[in-house]
Amino acid sequence: QVQLVESGGGLVQAGGSLRLSCVASGRAITYRAGAWLRQAPGKEREFVAGISWDHSTRYADSVKGRFAISRDNAKNTVYLQMNTLKPEDTAVYYCAVAPGPLLDSRYDYWGQGTQVTVSS
Repeated sequence: QVQLVESGGGLVQAGGSLRLSCVASGRAITYRAGAWLRQAPGKEREFVAGISWDHSTRYADSVKGRFAISRDNAKNTVYLQMNTLKPEDTAVYYCAVAPGPLLDSRYDYWGQGTQVTVSS
């Protein structure tokens, strides 16, 4: 079993930055892909960014150039640096871990979510 705990969410003005952290416990996630997804009120959950075991990354078009995902395997942690935030980035952000080393839209462990609110 893997437990995921997110932190770093909060209220920020448009144009500001936040850094989300996702700490995994129970098992090492070194050889698993990790991802961040988000869900805004009244909308479906959507993919934001993902990182494979080899640190290759993928981003949703809406966040390219503004967000950066990274991982520190020594700390069993996945990060999401969010810059130039916009009100439309407001959502609950979830960390997820894939069953394998590559991103393929399947996740078998999820965090509880952290709220990000961007004011205009």
